[in-house]
Amino acid sequence: MKDFFRFLTSKIFWKHLAVIAGTAVLILVTIFAGLKIYTKHSRAYAVPDLRGLTVEEAELVTGARKLRYKVSDSVFLNHEARGTVIDQNPSPNFRVKENRTIFLTINAMSPERISVPDVTGVSLRQARVMLETHGFNVGQLIYVPDIALNNVLNQQYNGRDVEPGELIVRGESIDLILGEGLSSRTTHVPDLLHMNQEEARGKIIESSLNLGATLYDATVETKDDSLNAFVWRQRPEYSEDLQIRLGSIVDLWLSLDSTLLPVPDTIDVDSLDLSNIDPDTFNFDDEDIIIH
Repeated sequence: MKDFFRFLTSKIFWKHLAVIAGTAVLILVTIFAGLKIYTKHSRAYAVPDLRGLTVEEAELVTGARKLRYKVSDSVFLNHEARGTVIDQNPSPNFRVKENRTIFLTINAMSPERISVPDVTGVSLRQARVMLETHGFNVGQLIYVPDIALNNVLNQQYNGRDVEPGELIVRGESIDLILGEGLSSRTTHVPDLLHMNQEEARGKIIESSLNLGATLYDATVETKDDSLNAFVWRQRPEYSEDLQIRLGSIVDLWLSLDSTLLPVPDTIDVDSLDLSNIDPDTFNFDDEDIIIH
């Protein structure tokens, strides 16, 4: 035991301990310095806003900030300048390390063209699903005498017959030639009030009718306004008993002003939730609510 304590107080022990401690400190310093260099912990860059720039301009901006870019996708938007960046990932001002790649979505120089499906011989409902799945819209419904009601007899684009597989710009409308049945068939006019234009258009097509004029009032000033506007008037007006010929036109008036919507002059009591009303403190008479 005395020898052990004598060794702990010897110069040799302390010399070896100092060597071990120095080596450990050197290793730790080297590791932390390497990690700092590898991760560039103290060097982060704010991602610039590249939206609206051309690819060449985006290359200059990213290069100046020691970043990289890659075009990962392209779309075609009519309201954006062609060949410019419309989206990016990471988003602007997000902080990244040096040489980080910024993925860009570019607005294509020309619209994408896709092949038209063959919808002849199917029903109007099936044709609509097929066209919309392929990226097209249903255009005008043109009814002609035929034994089969709402059977697609032909498909047209800009007034001419279009063959299946023909390349047409995505989002265009394909007109359908439909059979009107053996007799002069009619359909109910749908109630379109409160709907936006896209909802109303779908309902009109479901009813075997055509969308006519779409009129916006002064409250609709921007594209977003037009998307949020609702139908406050239609022609022909909705009526449970009104029926019109297949393929007839329905005109729409749209607005953001809810005061233009008709106010019902009667209230269906059966649709009211009166469970939380205390009959001892709430009274109404026949002039308040008209039961129908």
